[in-house]
Amino acid sequence: MDATALEITLQIVLTVMAGIGAQVLGEYLKVPSIVFLLLFGILLGAEGLGLLHPSLLGTGLEVMVSLSVALILFEGGLNLPLRELNRVSGSLRNLVSFGVLITLLGGGMAAHWLGEFPWSIAFLYAALVVVTGPTVISPLLKQVKVDRQVSVLLEGEGVLIDPVGAILAVVVLDIILNGDSNPIDIISGLLLRLGIGGGLGAIGGWLLGFLLKRANSLSDELKNLVVLAWVWGLFGLAQSIRSESGLMSMVVAGIVVGSASLPEERLLRRFKGQLTILAVSVLFVLLAAELSLASIFALGWGAILTVSVLMFVVRPLSIWLCTWNSEMNWRQKLFLCWVAPRGIVSASVASLFAILLTQKGINGGDSIKALVFLTIILTVFLQGLTARWIAQLLRITSIEATGVVIVGCNSLSRLIGKLFLQRGEAVVLIDTDAEACQLAEAENFKVFSSSALDMNVLEQAGLAKAGTFLAVTNNAEVNLVLAQRAAEEFNPPRVLALFSSDAQTTANSTSPKVQSAFANQVPLKTWNRYLDEKAVHLGETILRESDLQLQQTHLKALMNAGELVPLLIEREEKLSIIPADEEWQVGDRLIYLLHDPRPKLLRQLAGGNNQTSLVLEKLPRVEEIPIAALSLETPEQVTS
Repeated sequence: MDATALEITLQIVLTVMAGIGAQVLGEYLKVPSIVFLLLFGILLGAEGLGLLHPSLLGTGLEVMVSLSVALILFEGGLNLPLRELNRVSGSLRNLVSFGVLITLLGGGMAAHWLGEFPWSIAFLYAALVVVTGPTVISPLLKQVKVDRQVSVLLEGEGVLIDPVGAILAVVVLDIILNGDSNPIDIISGLLLRLGIGGGLGAIGGWLLGFLLKRANSLSDELKNLVVLAWVWGLFGLAQSIRSESGLMSMVVAGIVVGSASLPEERLLRRFKGQLTILAVSVLFVLLAAELSLASIFALGWGAILTVSVLMFVVRPLSIWLCTWNSEMNWRQKLFLCWVAPRGIVSASVASLFAILLTQKGINGGDSIKALVFLTIILTVFLQGLTARWIAQLLRITSIEATGVVIVGCNSLSRLIGKLFLQRGEAVVLIDTDAEACQLAEAENFKVFSSSALDMNVLEQAGLAKAGTFLAVTNNAEVNLVLAQRAAEEFNPPRVLALFSSDAQTTANSTSPKVQSAFANQVPLKTWNRYLDEKAVHLGETILRESDLQLQQTHLKALMNAGELVPLLIEREEKLSIIPADEEWQVGDRLIYLLHDPRPKLLRQLAGGNNQTSLVLEKLPRVEEIPIAALSLETPEQVTS
């Protein structure tokens, strides 16, 4: 390997390490990763330590930018929640049409009058910052849980406005380079690129979905690579027909493939998501390393005023006009006004345009790149770092995920399901036993009967939006494997399974999020038999500070004797399944099953203390219990 090849290799290695390091740091600190990507890029670039020199890549940098942006836009379209977009379709349509025009005019006037840019360069800047971008919005919304209506609108805007803004910027650049200012040509050029890209994307996406549904002989890994090759091939075809039309083709292709209900679609999303993280990491570090801080400072206060007008005047005006007839309240609209960080598309296109303008001998290339990066820095730092605080202040944070998905339709799982149903939470049961599923359906449960317990069934059951996953079949190994896969693929807030204490160490090392439910080595068949024979009582006790140790001692003694199984715990008004290693606290409300409670056991549990709260209600057959019969709101005092 010659010296030049080695130097370029080291540049790529350093870039990838810095980019992934920034992603890890951002996830650990719960801060948008773009903050650290920009910082690392500037620190390693010519203005910092001087270790990264993107110019060594030559035209290869432009190739990397184009292919990476194509991948990013396809992944954005793939993950676009189409079903939920119906609620905000009018506002979204307005934002990607009238909103673009408002930002173009407002940003252009601000850049000209405040930033003292020529009209042509001012409007080129405005076209570049029209976009918001899914690469910044999506990670931000994962950290800041807001109303679904707000998050869907922001996600939809970020995905759909990227190609529109990028194509608009290309049209404006053509006007600057060729001196063609005919309004008809401007509009026709924009519509032609959007039309060609949209048409090719729809056809290519449909063909790709058709191929994947019938490619049963291909492994999942190979299918993912087929998608990658197809996506880049489609992008190249669109670009060769009309420059920049490939951007729209990527978004449309992603939307079409995402709506095709492909087998193992979650694996495709996961693979594309990983590639997108890598692409964003590399691009942001490289583009930031090229940035000249001197050129940013040279812009002066006029540039800061320009960005301020874009953030505090143009964006709010666009949001209020585009959402005028929507059902959103003023708090939701105010959050939308505040959150509009610019991302990788603005940065990459601005960097390419700076090179083109310089090559054509037109002044303003470096200045417009500096102004775009100043916009990215200010919007990301100000809006990204304060979004959670603003959402909490406006009281639009979403409620913690609720609902339970339970694998197993046995008597114990149905009883647990009824306790959650009583609290108004959605419950879905899954089983391979048709007879057990029929019993659950007779009790008005939502049931999925499947011959195989795989991830597709869990996806159909809505685990992606559920708060709790519980595997409680008679096979402990199946329970553990399903819980591990559920935690890996869907990452619900709580993942529990009924497995033996011997498997606890394995679970902790392979899937730390998976917890053992109830208590280790609970004999499920035995307790299901107790329930079927009506030989159990449903009880509760509230742990009190005055006799906490005594209560815990008596309860755990009954657990060790096999007479009691703790099921649920209510803490801070939240009901959840009790993990085996849960540390009980004062004020906790425990709900449990007690087998054949004899007077001796009652005296032992009560401990001679009238303050101990306990309810023991004789149950009929579990499948015959109406939900109202599970009410535990009026405890009886059981004394010695």
